[in-house]
Formats: sequence, structure tokens, C-alpha cells
Amino acid sequence: MTSPERAQLPRLAWHALLAALTVIAAGAAGAGNDDFGGELRLRREQLRGNAQGPLAAGESLSPGVAPPTLSASLAEAELRGVWRAPALDLVRASIFGNALLAAERSDSGAAGSQRTTQARLNEGFVAGDFGAWQASVGKKVVAWDVGYGFRPNDVVQQERRRRLLTTTQEGRPLVEVERFHADASATLVWVNPQNANDTDDASRQGLESALATRTYVRAGSADWHAFARWGEHTRASLGAAVAWVATDELEWHASARIMQRHDAWQFDSSAGNAPVAANPWLQTTLGGAAQALLGASWTGQQQISLLVECWYDGTAPADSDWEAWLSRNRALAAFGTQPGLPSALVSAAGGNLAWQATPFATNNLRRNNVFARLAWQEQRWVLSLDALVTPSDRGRVVTAAVQWQGERLRVNAAWRTYGGPADALFSQLPQSQVGLLAVTLPF
Repeated sequence: MTSPERAQLPRLAWHALLAALTVIAAGAAGAGNDDFGGELRLRREQLRGNAQGPLAAGESLSPGVAPPTLSASLAEAELRGVWRAPALDLVRASIFGNALLAAERSDSGAAGSQRTTQARLNEGFVAGDFGAWQASVGKKVVAWDVGYGFRPNDVVQQERRRRLLTTTQEGRPLVEVERFHADASATLVWVNPQNANDTDDASRQGLESALATRTYVRAGSADWHAFARWGEHTRASLGAAVAWVATDELEWHASARIMQRHDAWQFDSSAGNAPVAANPWLQTTLGGAAQALLGASWTGQQQISLLVECWYDGTAPADSDWEAWLSRNRALAAFGTQPGLPSALVSAAGGNLAWQATPFATNNLRRNNVFARLAWQEQRWVLSLDALVTPSDRGRVVTAAVQWQGERLRVNAAWRTYGGPADALFSQLPQSQVGLLAVTLPF
């Protein structure tokens, strides 16, 4: 057996155990007919490709170098189950499971459709209740912090925010211990223990092995949170958050975090502006950074609500880094369109332009962000309109959404557009528009 195969065995055993726990939970809970359920979802995602940006420029020089923009139809079944063991004097034990089964058909033009299937364990964990103490082990969603558009202290789940359709996230393997008081609690989490001492670059971001703590205290109309984290690559970070209900209509919230190191995409400066043979963007661990968010929400008597947030993310590339990125895009495009250039070099320029889309795979593209969301709810209907703006380049993301909730059936529709000046990052993403239509039926 090779060394990589041996390294995979603990992970395979871990996931096999979690899958078994889900099966046990679903089966046992279904027998009681009280703690087993789920939902069926049918959804259509309509994507429109962008005619500008590095991917489009690379595709024009070297057709086929950029992945196609494919709309898709999906059918999903989310299964949830919980089995509670008979209560003992000192402990109550439960097994929780959440599994996702999905089939997707992607459009691909004349070549026909592409069909894929997926089976994923979102959650599968054992929980023990010891009175004021609780403990969990397995795969679980643990989401912290108080923000809506961004959460600096979501140090365990590290969820991508502002999705068009809210569904259960895939949890993280972890061990969790909690202590509860009347108006306070303390939590300790070891997330991704299977990746401890793993130096593989893939074990970064949400896959990094880390210890994290949260302390919560309620004081009057304010909720206070304190956070600490120690990561395998990123080392120490400290954070705090508060949510304050000022009046019946107005709420304020704030969150901040400082960190010793952070994971990010970094450009290999030795590549310069000429085409190179390998992707010059690498995931690496950089130095210290800070994140902060300030927000407020107002809810009127007519069920109209307004949310405004602004945040700073020091882990995003600096403006000077994006200026260098834009300069390289222009240099590669100019190089690839030189008269008489050999086709091999034209293709190389196209491939390098496609690689320039690599840093788009980050939480926030710009460090400074402003977000606003206006919503109206009336009985079965919820209508919302929101916008995310990056002041440094005047880029914007605008989303309109509507939800209808029947006795059981729920229908969601949303449309999102990316825009701004030609040099704005949001106007250079692979997609210019994204649409969603989803029908959800619980069982």
C-alpha cells in the first residue's frame, strides 16, 4: 500500500462511521414516526456568461480554455433523522443525521446534457446531554457570529453567505463541548480533527484543523460574544461580537476579529506579465489581518424591514494587488493579439488569462463592502431586494427575490446581476446574471 493510500484510510473510516450513524438515526427515528422527515426540492439555475473579464478574454484567444457557463436543473432529497436513547440518570444520548441525495442535469448545447448524481452527508453526529453540559462528536453545522452578509467570527463552519436559496450546509467533522448557564454559555470545538498535523495545502480554509471557543453572555437587551481560535496554519485569532435590540423596531450588531495569519490566494511575482507554463496563483498562508462588520436592522409595523451592513475584510487582496491583476490582464491580452504571433503562444496567453480568474474563489473580492436589503412580508409572501456595493471600484451585485409559502409547498424565485464599470471586479466575473426557480415540498 502506498503512502497516499495509507493517509486516506483515517478519512475514509471517519466518513464511513458518519454515514452509518445517519442510517441508524433515520431508521430508528422513522420507526417512531416523530423524528424523521426531510424535503424534496426541484430547482432550476439559469446562468448567463459574461462577455468581459479574464475568462472571456482567454476564451477569445484560445477557444475551449475556459469552462463553459452551464445552466442546470436539479432534483434533491434532503433526509433528516434523530434517534433519542432512553434517558438515564446522568445522560441523555441522541444520534442526528442529515443526508442529501441529488441528481443534476447541466445544459451543454449541441453536445447534449451532462448528468451527475451526488450523495452527501450534511450532518451525522452523536450528542450527549449531561445537564448543564453537552457534548457532540461527528459531522455537524456550527455557525457562529451575528452578521447577515458577512460573518468575521464564523470560524468553524466558514459558510459562504448570501446564497440564492438557503439550504442545509455540509457540516464539519468536529468534537464539541458546551456548558450552559441561565444567561451565558461557553463552547469549545475541535474542528477537522482528521486533518491534524496535515501539511497538505488542501487542508486550508474550512478544512484546516483548529480549536475554537465561544463565550456568550446576555446582558439586558444585548447579546455579547467572545471568540478565540488556534488553527493548524493560521495560528491565533481573537474576536468579539454584539447584537443589541435598541427598540421594538431597531437592532444594532457589530463583529470584529484579528488574526495572526490567514489563508489566501497569492500571485507568484516572478511570473511577471508574460505567459507562464503553470498557474501562478497559489493558495498560501499569509501574515496578520483584521475583519470588522457594523450593521443595523429596522422592522416597521407594515412588515417592511431594512438591513444595512458595512464591513472590512483584511484577508481580501489589497487595491494595489487588484491593480497589478488588471495590468497583467491587459498585458496578456495585448500579447495574445500581436499580429503574426504563433498559435501556440496565442493559446498560452489565453490559458494565462483564464488562470487570472483564480482569485475570484474568495469570500470577499474587495476589502471594503456595503450591503443593504429591503424586504416586505405579507402572509404567504416575502419579497426582497438587496445590493452589495464595493466603493473602491463601484462594483455591484443586485438581487431580487420572492418566496411564496403554502400550507406545505414553498416556491422561491430569484435573479442576481453583477455589474459596475468595466474595471470593477463584479463586472468581470464568469457570470453576468444568475437566476433561480425552486419548489420545495417537506415530508
